[in-house]
Amino acid sequence: MLSNKIFKKFFSTTSKIRKDIEKVTVIGSGVMGSGIGQVSAQVKYNVVIVDRNEASLNNSKIVISKSIECVAKKKFGDDDHKREVFKNDVLDHIRFTTNLKYAITDTDLIIEAIAEDISVKQNLFQTIEKNINKNTILATNTSSISLSKLSQNLKNKKNFCGLHFFNPVPVMKLLEVITINETSNDVLEKIINYGKIIGKVPVKCKDTPGFIVNRLLNPYLFDAFEMYERNDATKEDIDKAMKLGAALPMGPFELADFIGLDILESIKKNYPNKKSKVLEKLVKEHKYGIKSGEGFYKY
Repeated sequence: MLSNKIFKKFFSTTSKIRKDIEKVTVIGSGVMGSGIGQVSAQVKYNVVIVDRNEASLNNSKIVISKSIECVAKKKFGDDDHKREVFKNDVLDHIRFTTNLKYAITDTDLIIEAIAEDISVKQNLFQTIEKNINKNTILATNTSSISLSKLSQNLKNKKNFCGLHFFNPVPVMKLLEVITINETSNDVLEKIINYGKIIGKVPVKCKDTPGFIVNRLLNPYLFDAFEMYERNDATKEDIDKAMKLGAALPMGPFELADFIGLDILESIKKNYPNKKSKVLEKLVKEHKYGIKSGEGFYKY
């Protein structure tokens, strides 16, 4: 009897949580946006991914399909039927569009995952706010920009927050949940629950430069770049030293290529005392790391 009561209470609570957020809109169909859309659809949220052009959306469909196949293989092994059913179900929960107004109409949660440009994001948020209802939660996936600055033109700041996912989104468990002073407790609770439902481990952080991970990680990376530029050690030996001596899975140069050198160059603006000529040079040459085929290393 007791177990039945607990069982009913659990599903009653879960049902209420799911009703708080049913439709998720992701703005930006790049690597991060596609990943966010995928993990939301995998737990049956209705997802809309929006971008400015069809080419980007078509690429997103391909990326998501391949990623889902990997997840299905892990879940169901060689059972082709179950893998296909799972894949089709996830894809059935995702819509793709270039129509922003359609994408944000009657949605519960909007997650912005576009380029790290503060003015572009601010203009986007102002457009969004004019076309959504007062209860819609607006979140940014920024990894480096101050949320207070991003939201300075918003009227309904209580529904604004940061949801910083990590790449690759379907694999990385961490989700940084960032709040500004105006973010309501109700919104924070809903976002924390959303993070748990999609299989992430949410950690809360105030609006501080770099949040938690990047605040601690980026000075380490830039110190490694400076060491390399001074010819103190080769990048290969620095990577080996940190993997073997600090038990890290990747050295700083391998990790930088994985994150994306263009992203690190953007983040560098928050660390005015940190300089890196080699990083600037590689970014100017469009060598961004793994995603471009070359960064500190060739892939």
